[in-house]
Amino acid sequence: MPLGGMLEQLYARRRFGIRPGVDRVRLLLDRLGNPERSFRSIHVVGTNGKGSTSAFLAGILTAAGLQTALFTSPHLVSFNERFRINGREISDQRLEELLPAVLAAAPDEATFFEIVTALAAVYFSEGHADVAVMEAGMGGRSDATAAIPGTMTVITPISLDHCNYLGATAADIAAEKAGIAEADTPVIIGHQSEEVQNAIRNCLPLTRHPMMVWTDSVVSARWNDDGTLDYRGIHLALEQLTPGIRGRYQAENAALALAAAENLAQSGIHLPPKALRSGISATQWPGRMELIPGDPPLLLDGAHNPAGADALAAALADFRFRRLLLVIGTVADKDVQKMVSVLAPLAATCYCVTPAIDRALDDSHLAAVITALGSRAVACGSVATGIVTARQDAGADDLILVCGSLFTVGEAKAWLAGRDYQGIRG
Repeated sequence: MPLGGMLEQLYARRRFGIRPGVDRVRLLLDRLGNPERSFRSIHVVGTNGKGSTSAFLAGILTAAGLQTALFTSPHLVSFNERFRINGREISDQRLEELLPAVLAAAPDEATFFEIVTALAAVYFSEGHADVAVMEAGMGGRSDATAAIPGTMTVITPISLDHCNYLGATAADIAAEKAGIAEADTPVIIGHQSEEVQNAIRNCLPLTRHPMMVWTDSVVSARWNDDGTLDYRGIHLALEQLTPGIRGRYQAENAALALAAAENLAQSGIHLPPKALRSGISATQWPGRMELIPGDPPLLLDGAHNPAGADALAAALADFRFRRLLLVIGTVADKDVQKMVSVLAPLAATCYCVTPAIDRALDDSHLAAVITALGSRAVACGSVATGIVTARQDAGADDLILVCGSLFTVGEAKAWLAGRDYQGIRG
């Protein structure tokens, strides 16, 4: 069967929705010969910064000469993006070779994300990965990635998101996400609110998790006037780093990845300081403060919740422009009002769009929310139409920002490149 047909079979598994739990994926991994046992894994969980932190950490490991796998979700344009070894996406040919066996072994009610997680394990095993950086889906202890044993857990900032599935409070969400950490393995914890800190301490008692690093107390990252970054870590200091991912908020993500890299020695992975420096510089991550040159330029950023919107708004201070034109499309199950209340006042006009995915918020509804907040908004329909309309209204010294969802950004990237868009949640 051609790859397109196999992917349709896989996408059809979305009918099962999101089903917390690891029993189905563990059964699938057993049927596949437990490929996850052939490499070490590092779990990355949290709400904001998971993808960038995972990419920075994978970049460091690759720079150290390790065969490094990276599993992320969702993809922006192509399904292949979810699986990388040493920075390279899986090829169509390799997908065609591996996917039939994984689909055939899948339990009848295995979900899309569970099968994708097992597929990653098979690909990384057959690709002779030394270590895999595994970005969790939206969860933690009941996330499909929890079926893969972790030698370390990295916890990025946690805030309210996916409340329908994870809990109504930040403490509930923190307990779910932090619960993926295995006893007696290092846990590296990024900046958190007091509520989240307390929830993590309750979830991960020191009697079972003695190797915990709270980066707020031992790690700092400071931008210099020349745009370089100074890192003060647990055991070492690195000056004038040049992170490969744009955005001032990336200081925290880079520092968290560096702190994790320092602590991997506890797991038997020793990384030279040179690899930490070069890995941070070499890391690229599409759709995060990604600047597309032009007159005017386009800035793509996947911020999709209030905390992400705050970080994005602060990062705009690094750009010079006359007017900001905002092309924005969101998913209906987000806290849209809080998110747009941060970004919309910064824009001369908001061009509201409906990304081509399930559960997208209608552009007219989004425009009404923004208008009610006192900002100018127009409903444009598709992402492409929003960009075209913004370009027609823009001057050469303006900046067009495309944001609101990774799906909006992915659809924009596909349209700009003339590629088919394979947007899908999960």
